[in-house]
Amino acid sequence: MRLDHKPIKVLIVDDSAFMRKILSDMLSSDPEISIVGIARNGQEAIEKVQLLKPDIVTMDVEMPIMNGLNALKHIMATNPLPVVMLSSLTSEGADATIMALEAGAVDFIQKPSSVFMINADAIKNDLVEKIKVAANANCKEKKTELMKTPVVNIVNREPRTRKFDTKRQPIVAIGTSTGGPRALQSIIPLIPPQVSASFLVVQHMPPGFTKSLADRLNAISQIPVKEATDGEKILPATVYIAPGDRHLEVMQNKNQELYIHLNEGPPVSGHRPSVDAMYQSIMNIKGRSMIGVIMTGMGADGAKGLKQLKEKSNSYVIAQDEASCVVYGMPKSAVKLGVVDEILPLEKIINSILNRLEVL
Repeated sequence: MRLDHKPIKVLIVDDSAFMRKILSDMLSSDPEISIVGIARNGQEAIEKVQLLKPDIVTMDVEMPIMNGLNALKHIMATNPLPVVMLSSLTSEGADATIMALEAGAVDFIQKPSSVFMINADAIKNDLVEKIKVAANANCKEKKTELMKTPVVNIVNREPRTRKFDTKRQPIVAIGTSTGGPRALQSIIPLIPPQVSASFLVVQHMPPGFTKSLADRLNAISQIPVKEATDGEKILPATVYIAPGDRHLEVMQNKNQELYIHLNEGPPVSGHRPSVDAMYQSIMNIKGRSMIGVIMTGMGADGAKGLKQLKEKSNSYVIAQDEASCVVYGMPKSAVKLGVVDEILPLEKIINSILNRLEVL
């Protein structure tokens, strides 16, 4: 329940009567959620948002008259509010979902269907949870320019006694969840080709969607961005994104070369891939400096891993600030553990990273 104790008002947008019924039944089962209306296409959605003033919208992508992506862009430009997309289990659906997240959608859910009704309770619980989180998300877009010298908020004020080595392929490990795909666009495309570091990313997403995310970022970035594959060597000036449903870990051979190890072990901190699992895997890597970056997302994944990373390695930790987070959960948990060196607005994180890497 929100702070005002009023039910969350949901507008369901889908051209399928079957899908509208499933979503309505699942969401109506929770007393904290109220369905205030339905729309059958994007044009109706825009009109109903004006008329019904919902707290949140669930939006299908493919619809007649006006599709969900165009409706989303119009809503975010005129009446910004949390929008959760409905995504099909196809590569085209994944690509469209990534575009919607870039355009301002808070999150997405995979379309439930009769095929998946065997897991109806799990789907319903996931849907309800995402609606509740998204309803309280920060949808305000900040129009700020990248600053060359960021104003930092120092949390861990103890003097650093270990030198940050930028000559031996440092590792920058980024963890994020809700709001992450858009946040990553403020960092990854701005990494210059001359950087010596390797970049690892864990973004909470199902299988298939991480490939679309990697491809999209690769298309707009100056260095290669790829979905990580098991056993591949970790190269400088390359971004590796953990595949959906696989933990990303780092292995080191006797020559101190680094390799990707993917596994389907149990969820860590409730997730697979897990940010904690990634941080825990790099804390014992020898001869490398580390930068841990924890960004927007619900829950606490990453906080424990960062604590272990700080204790056992030459590392520096940056957390996204509350004002620029879509959901201030994961960074908040890391700050509470006292392991964060800097709290920065999203647009200043990249410059802090590059300053540490001695690129700027």
